Amino acid sequence: MARKFGIFFTIFCLLFTSSLADWNILKEYKTNDGLKISLKNYCESWRMNVELHNIRNYVVVPQECVTYIGKYMTSTQYKVDSERTIDECILHLSTNCILENDGKDAWIFDIDDTLLSSIPYYKKNEFGGNKLNVTSLEDWMSQGKGTALGHSVKLFNHLKKLGVKIFLVSSRREHLRSATTDNLVHVGFYGWSSLILRGQEDECKNVQKFKAEARSKLISKGYRILGIVGDQWSSIVGLPSAKRTFKLPNPMYYVA
Repeated sequence: MARKFGIFFTIFCLLFTSSLADWNILKEYKTNDGLKISLKNYCESWRMNVELHNIRNYVVVPQECVTYIGKYMTSTQYKVDSERTIDECILHLSTNCILENDGKDAWIFDIDDTLLSSIPYYKKNEFGGNKLNVTSLEDWMSQGKGTALGHSVKLFNHLKKLGVKIFLVSSRREHLRSATTDNLVHVGFYGWSSLILRGQEDECKNVQKFKAEARSKLISKGYRILGIVGDQWSSIVGLPSAKRTFKLPNPMYYVA
C-alpha cells in the first residue's frame, strides 16, 4: 500500500510541477481583457522583444522557449528575416550613399552569426538554453567550424565590387586570430582590409565600448563608415556610429 502511495505521489508531483510552470507563464502574460495565450505566443513575444532590445542582459534562453528558438534559428523564417536585412543594406548603398571612391568608403561587419554561423555549436547547447561556457565556445571557434551565412556573403561581395573597404570588428580575442582568418577565407570571406579583435588591453571593456572605440579609430584615419551589420546591439550602438546600422536576428545569446 505504501509503495503504491509513493508511486502515486511521485506522479502527482511531476504533473503538478509541470502544470504549475505552464500556469505561471500564462498567468503572467494574460492580457487585461482575459485573452488566453499559448506557450508559442509567449516565446514569440520574448524573441521579438529581444530583437527590439526591450529584453537585455539575459544569461540563457527561457527553458520553456528552447525548442521554439531552436526551430526558429533553423527555419526558413530565420533565413527570410536575415535576407531582408541584407536587402535593406544593399538598398541603403544604392540610394543613400554617394561613394567617393578614394579608398575611405568603409563598412563594418561583426563576425559570429553575422558572417560565420555558430548555430552548429549552439545546437549542441540547447540553442542558448545552457549557460555559456566561454572555454568550450572558444575551443569550437579555434577549430574553424563556422559556416558562411549566405545572405552576408551576398553583401560582402557586393561591397567588394563597389570598392568599399571592409573592416571586421569582433569580440573574439586576439589568440583566435589565426583560426578566425583561416575559417573566414575557407568559407569565402576574403579581401577585407582589417580584422580587429580584442587584445589584452580590451579585456576590461564591455563589447559595446570596445567596438565604439574601434570605430573611432577608423574615423580618425579618415574613413567614412557607411554602414554596420551585426547580430548584437553591442555591435551597432554607441558613438561614433555609422551612417546606417543594421541588426540581424539572433535570440540565442546576448552580448553587452
